[in-house]
Amino acid sequence: MRNFKDLKIWQKGFDIAVRSFKLSTTFPKEERFGLCSQVTRSAVSIPSNIAEGSSRNSEKDYSRFVEISLGSSFELETQLLIAKAANLGDNALTNELLQQVDEEQKMLMSFLSKLKK
Repeated sequence: MRNFKDLKIWQKGFDIAVRSFKLSTTFPKEERFGLCSQVTRSAVSIPSNIAEGSSRNSEKDYSRFVEISLGSSFELETQLLIAKAANLGDNALTNELLQQVDEEQKMLMSFLSKLKK
C-alpha cells in the first residue's frame, strides 16, 4: 500500500477539489444542483480515485484508478469551459482552475506512463 498523501498528483488534485468548492459558491443559486454539482463531483473524483487506487496491490489496478482520475480531470475541464462560456462563476478563479487542471492532467499522464513500464 502506498501513502497517497505524499503524491504530488494527489496533493494537486486535492487543491483543485477545494478550489472547485470555492468556485461553486460564486455560481448562481439556480445552478446549485446543475453544473455546480457536476463541477464539485468531478473535482472530488480526481484525488479520491488516486487515493483508492493506492490501496490496490497490482500496478494494473492502480493504473485503472489513475486513468479514472484523468478522465475526471477532463470532465472537470469541460465543465469549467462551459461555465466560462456561459459567464457563470468567478472568471479569474475559473481561469486559475483551468490552468491547474491542465497541470494535473500532464502530471497524471506522466505518472501513468511510469506505472505502465
